[in-house]
Amino acid sequence: MDTKDFFIMKPKVDFCFKELLSDEYVRRGFLSAILGVAPDMILWTKLLPTYLRKQHKDDKFGILDVRVMLQDESQVDVEIQVIAYDYWAERSLFYISKMYVDQIHEGEDYGQLKKCIHVGILDFKLFDDEEYYSRFHIWEDNRRLQYSDKFEIHVLELPKLEKYDYPETELLKWARFFNATNKEELEMAAEGNEYTQKAYDRLVELSADEEKRMEYEERQKALRDYQHMMNSGWRQGVSEGREEGVKAIIEMLQELGMSREETQTKVHDKFSASDEIVKEWLNKYWK
Repeated sequence: MDTKDFFIMKPKVDFCFKELLSDEYVRRGFLSAILGVAPDMILWTKLLPTYLRKQHKDDKFGILDVRVMLQDESQVDVEIQVIAYDYWAERSLFYISKMYVDQIHEGEDYGQLKKCIHVGILDFKLFDDEEYYSRFHIWEDNRRLQYSDKFEIHVLELPKLEKYDYPETELLKWARFFNATNKEELEMAAEGNEYTQKAYDRLVELSADEEKRMEYEERQKALRDYQHMMNSGWRQGVSEGREEGVKAIIEMLQELGMSREETQTKVHDKFSASDEIVKEWLNKYWK
């Protein structure tokens, strides 16, 4: 088969990304690279529900891409984000905080709280430097004294891979794999590592599955429509009055099948409006 006619999914499309990490072997390989431990140190992983619990009806809703529990009961949230997000740092803090408080119920002891790790794989630049990978903890500013090891945040910025050269690591292999856009790039990224090779083999299987391919292409279309809608809706809101843009965005998000809670989050982030105003808009335009 001619290479140009060979269809293969792009790993950074969230549908494909979630399917890949549903494979325990692939999941173990990636987590070992991001956490900097040998794969055999990760004895088992367990997928958890991706919906974050709401304690009160007015709490903000949260849906994770991939949520994993490790053998020590620590939790890892892995997010892929292909569209630039203005408040990514705030969003990641919200998600990791929700994961943390979700572990404990009224009357239970704080000592049972386990470590929570957030991993953001971004198809946009978050920081103005050359490093594609960043890892954050809570430290004292001057003495570098760790306050707690319960929060840990990892960020991979994929666009930087095309501009800078980095030392070869297992994590770099995964970053290149997720950033690949064709068969040749995927094969090169998978070469020499049994876990990325397994991810590639799984990707080929998914791409050959007609039903999975239809779901993937529908998700790609939704992402393109969303990006166009956000841009055109924002321009319309600026030129004709912000509320017209808001109306267009709410209607399009509803057509894309997003929940009221998801729509509220996206409208809030895009227009930097108060919760009260966003709720008013939703009550007015949500059908």
